[in-house]
This record gives sequence, structure tokens and C-alpha cells, in this order.
Amino acid sequence: MPFQTFKVYLFAVLSMLFWGLSFVWFKIVVKWYEPITIIFLRLVISSFLLFAFLHLTRTWQTIKRKHIKYFLLLSFSQPFCYFLGESFGLKHVSSTVASVIIATIPLFSPFAAYYYVREKVTYSVIVGIAFSFAGILLMLINPDLSLNASPKGVILLFFAVFSAVAYSVIIRKISHEYNPATIITYQNLIGAIYFLPLFLYFDFEHFITVKPTQELVLAMLQLAFFASTLAYIFYIVAIKGIGMIKANVFTNLIPVFTGLFSFFILGETFTPLKIIGILLVMSGVVLSQSQKIGQIVINKFKK
Repeated sequence: MPFQTFKVYLFAVLSMLFWGLSFVWFKIVVKWYEPITIIFLRLVISSFLLFAFLHLTRTWQTIKRKHIKYFLLLSFSQPFCYFLGESFGLKHVSSTVASVIIATIPLFSPFAAYYYVREKVTYSVIVGIAFSFAGILLMLINPDLSLNASPKGVILLFFAVFSAVAYSVIIRKISHEYNPATIITYQNLIGAIYFLPLFLYFDFEHFITVKPTQELVLAMLQLAFFASTLAYIFYIVAIKGIGMIKANVFTNLIPVFTGLFSFFILGETFTPLKIIGILLVMSGVVLSQSQKIGQIVINKFKK
């Protein structure tokens, strides 16, 4: 494998590692701060770090007037809508369940691609969605058919999923016009501006009463640096190198990373149904990207 190709795949894996860990770091920070505060702070810190990086490397790029609307929409879909759904959803479900739902993002991307560029939705995508939803149901439903996760949390997380799909569509419009650091800087800065009124109105009074601890500061910096900065830069590099659909395949690694670190750091338990559910969701994501395997499964059911 050429080194350049290896580097692209490595960046794709690292971005998913950091996003997988973000669910764990969030669970730590939310013990002190409300979700809007967490999002606002990580975007502000990330923007500052990126501004410093672009200044030192002299790689800053000015947005062209024709692309302003795309940056405004990009920031509205993610971080604004995505983080609202993900952060408030995480308050109601475990980090592992949340990461599994987020891992369904690549299943819905082809439908967005069909709507905007008339890209065909294959049998593989249909099979993948069926497998993944079966896995999610196993994780969310108890043996007596009652829910073991908050419906509100699940709905909020799927809102985040659809926001991420919109982000994947919009990013294709500008990913080849600007370097990744410039895109993420503008994205996070505009996102912080979107969140500022919400932060001042809902959370500011609570924010100033919190006395930061070492654990809080460390988790907050990790969220800002790794999850809101490096992960997005690496993800955009992956999209530019191997395309949106192939890059999104790596999303199935998020539940694996989140599950492992949640077990060791947060002490989350793993039931047999949860493990089977994770495997089904991951299988669904893989199946959705394989036309040949998807067609074989469809033919089996036809028989």
C-alpha cells in the first residue's frame, strides 16, 4: 500500500478513535457543565487552537463570497444541530448506545446523495439499514419489550445523525477549495457564534458557579483538541483522499472504541444483547458499502 494511501486510512481511523473517546470525555464533563456550555467551550477552545496553528503555518485562507452560504449551512448542520442532538441525547442514554446510533450515519448518506445528485440507492444499503436497526433494537429493548433507553435520548441522537448526513453533503461543496484546518476553523467559529446566545441565556449563571477541577479541565481540553479539532481535520483529509462513502465506512469503529473505553474508564457493563447489537450495527454498516454481499443477502431472502 502506498504511504499516501496508508496515511489517509490512518487519519480515518484516528478521527473515529477521537470521536469514540469524545462520548467518554463528555460523560466526565457533563458532571459539572450543561451540554450547551460544553459545546460552546470546546468550539471556542478549538477555534483558538486552529487560529494559532494557521497563523504559525501561514496557511490561512479567506472564504470566497460565493462560499459563505455553504459555511453558514455547514456550521448550522454541524456543530450546531449535530451537537445539540448528540449532547442532550447523551444525557439520557449510555455512551455506548449513543455511539452505536451515531454509527448509523453512513447508512443514511446514500439517500442524501440520491436526493441531491441522483446517486442510486442499492440493495446493499437497504440490507445494511435492516441489520443496523435490528442491532439498535436489541440494545434498546428489554426482554419484556420495554425500553432500556430514553426515547427522548434516542430521538435526539437520530437528529444528530441526520444533521451529520447534511454536513457530509455540504462539505463536498468546499472540501477541495480550502485546506482542512481553514474549514474547521470557520466551522467552529461560526458554530460558537450560533451557540453564544444559548450559552448566555441558559447556562451562564450556572457556568460561573462551577469550580473547575483537574479532571474537568483535562476532559474539556481533550474534547476541544482531539474531538473538535484533530478529528475533523483528519476526517476531511479522508474524504478528500477516498471519498465520502468510503470515509464514512470507518464510522463503524466508533462504537468499538467507545465501548472499550467506556468499559475501562466509566465502568459500563456489557450484556450479551448489547454485544450482539453492536455487532449487528457494525455488520449493517459494512453490508451497506458492499454491493456484492448485499445482493447475496437479498437473493437468500428471495429464495
